[in-house]
Amino acid sequence: MNKMVPEEIIEKAIYLIRGQKVMLDKDLANLYGVKTKVLIQAIKRNLDRFPGDFMFQLDEKETEILRSQFVTSSWGGRRYLPYAFTEHGILMLSSVLNSPQAIQVNIRIMRTFSRLKRMLFKYEGLRKRIVEMEGKYDKQFRVVFDALRKIIEPPLKPKRKIGFLREGEA
Repeated sequence: MNKMVPEEIIEKAIYLIRGQKVMLDKDLANLYGVKTKVLIQAIKRNLDRFPGDFMFQLDEKETEILRSQFVTSSWGGRRYLPYAFTEHGILMLSSVLNSPQAIQVNIRIMRTFSRLKRMLFKYEGLRKRIVEMEGKYDKQFRVVFDALRKIIEPPLKPKRKIGFLREGEA
């Protein structure tokens, strides 16, 4: 595979699982140009570098959900549940897989994660500004809304009639 992996390919390989952005072992192996089995063997030889917040194995339910998203066939395939790697786990992979391609791909992945974080931060900032503006304008327009309500809504106590009452009117 070419060293300059397009960011779109990396982005499509990032999933939200257990509330974390992760990449799966098979996608990483593909990007690094190795078999998934080779990647897992390298990790198992260096398991102390991959604590639970760097890497975790998907359970059967998560695997089924992913399989249904991919619309893969049920025959053949893997004999074990896939592993998911967080950003830190992917960074640690660069110390386990030390090929020139793995290093270049890792750099590209880290840049993609950083760009996604910046985008998320911008959108979060925009969301906060909109909420602040709604509160601000709500207060400024409260006078206008109160005036409109007075015009539209009937008064709470009836007005006293002016003039004489006829017999039978109360």
